[in-house]
Amino acid sequence: MAKKTVEVLIEGGKATAAPPLGPALGPLGVNIGQVVAEINKKTAEFKKMQVPVKVIVDEDTKEFEITVGTPPTSELIKKEAHIEKGSGTPNTGKIADVRIEQIIKIAKMKADATLGVDLFSKVKEVIGTCDSMGVMVEGMDARDAIAKINEGMFKEKIATGKTELSAEALKELEEKRKKLQEELDRKKAEFTAKAKEIIDKNKNQTRATIKAKLVDARIPAQIIEELLPAEAAGGAAKPAAGGAKAGEKKK
Repeated sequence: MAKKTVEVLIEGGKATAAPPLGPALGPLGVNIGQVVAEINKKTAEFKKMQVPVKVIVDEDTKEFEITVGTPPTSELIKKEAHIEKGSGTPNTGKIADVRIEQIIKIAKMKADATLGVDLFSKVKEVIGTCDSMGVMVEGMDARDAIAKINEGMFKEKIATGKTELSAEALKELEEKRKKLQEELDRKKAEFTAKAKEIIDKNKNQTRATIKAKLVDARIPAQIIEELLPAEAAGGAAKPAAGGAKAGEKKK
């Protein structure tokens, strides 16, 4: 019996017959509505997370089997940290804090998909992903948390696979997340104001020159790309849509 496997990444509980799933299943003659319903049933617990799904179809009988993998580590971290996305400036802008128990929980969920030979190694892999997302661990920079684990910190919790957190601990983490977000918003407003001032003062300069000044002022790359106009044919920075050209007053 010939079997065909369709692999997709979908949001938990929200599979539809639209691309990428529908077009991939259509030629196989399977009942797409039944497949979608089964996927949504199996991925309901992964709400708001991207989940890898395999649909294995018997091309002769049109019977199908669905297997659901665990979401990517970054998705699990976002769920535990209660954030929608990682920090745009992970080295300087921390967006959330998680406890070691939450890291252990994720490491255990991703046990078959990580390279670590034991739970300690897998925990450090998860923390490595936290580092790239601007998520702290136990109030520490992710890299510092890895160093502490190497020194023996959290040894008992990791060895026993502790994953439970008290309601009080969860409340503390949520309060800290809100404070970190407020701090990120404040810093972004400051950087944005500073960037606009630099761009305005150098509006007759080339885009490359203005960008260099913004970089020297330590303006985050994300803000630079959001605010810096594209370069005109003559080399000078174009004004924003609807704005006046360099040296020209708005009417």
